[in-house]
Amino acid sequence: MQLGINLGYWGAGMDADNLAVAKEADRLGYSVCWAAEAYGSDAATVLTWVAAQTERIDVGSAIFQIPARQPAMTAMTAATLDSLSGGRFRLGLGVSGPQVSEGWYGVKFDKPLARTREYVEIVRKAMTRERLSYEGQHWTLPLPGGPGKPLKLTVHPEREYIPLYIAAIGPKNLEQTGEIADGALLIFPSAEHLEETAIQYLRAGREKAGKTLEGFDVVPTLPLALGEDKDVTALADTFRPYTALYVGGMGSRKQNFYNQLAQRMGFEAAAAEIQDKYLAGDKNGAAAAIPHDLIDKTTLLGSVDRIADRMKQYAAAGVTTLTLAPAGFTLDERLAALRAGTEALTRAGLA
Repeated sequence: MQLGINLGYWGAGMDADNLAVAKEADRLGYSVCWAAEAYGSDAATVLTWVAAQTERIDVGSAIFQIPARQPAMTAMTAATLDSLSGGRFRLGLGVSGPQVSEGWYGVKFDKPLARTREYVEIVRKAMTRERLSYEGQHWTLPLPGGPGKPLKLTVHPEREYIPLYIAAIGPKNLEQTGEIADGALLIFPSAEHLEETAIQYLRAGREKAGKTLEGFDVVPTLPLALGEDKDVTALADTFRPYTALYVGGMGSRKQNFYNQLAQRMGFEAAAAEIQDKYLAGDKNGAAAAIPHDLIDKTTLLGSVDRIADRMKQYAAAGVTTLTLAPAGFTLDERLAALRAGTEALTRAGLA
């Protein structure tokens, strides 16, 4: 099992620290550095900045938002980043959610699976450097009856094939991801529930494509907080606002994929209470309603040995790249958590 690092969103006042974390991850031998985007910093610029100041670590979008870019533009960005980084780019895609898609980009959040499939097909075709033509439900290239003509990408990526990942949570999205992608980006993953919440659907998708999970990259992101085992409860409490935001406030009441995931992990009553309180404006109450077990199962908390034991469980559950989001109030604390990740991987016998 390999390790990755997730820098999250840029522009939150920790940009210099984030770059230091990326450089240290590069030095420690982490395999990939991911950056996210929502409606603030864009991931492409951040990844270019990181790639220019690192040597070995891959840089990956987690995610480029599908409603934000036309697929041909994403192919251009992927090819450019791969070329500039010397073949170190990984393309992660996702449909975002209805609030961001419709509120920020003005793109209707409908038929996300069909849109994702077409988007991936166009991106991959464009990156083969064939002349681009496509007829689908959501995209037609070139537009009929006009002056457009099939064009081909003029940039040569460093590699002939750039690995493509999809952020997936729901069963149908996970199955399609297994079918059409090279890896899956997961969030709030519990090792104890990974088979029934994710792996079985990814496997079914691979089987549809006539493949197995061999070579498919299963990439969950887990916050990591280093400390004494006796302080695990306090460490977990630091993630209450983060968990409440996703389980309680992401998307709408009917379309909160993270809330639905918590339900599938057996936290139905708690998930409903968290959402009710969050949407009513009681964010503190929502955070207080989160069961400790939900946080503990979806983060890495405590000593290096405790984290190592959890890493073993994730590896046994089918994780191939474990992406860490090291927590800390200072840069030194975040770097210490980053180093603890490599030490734990070694102690677990997974390095």
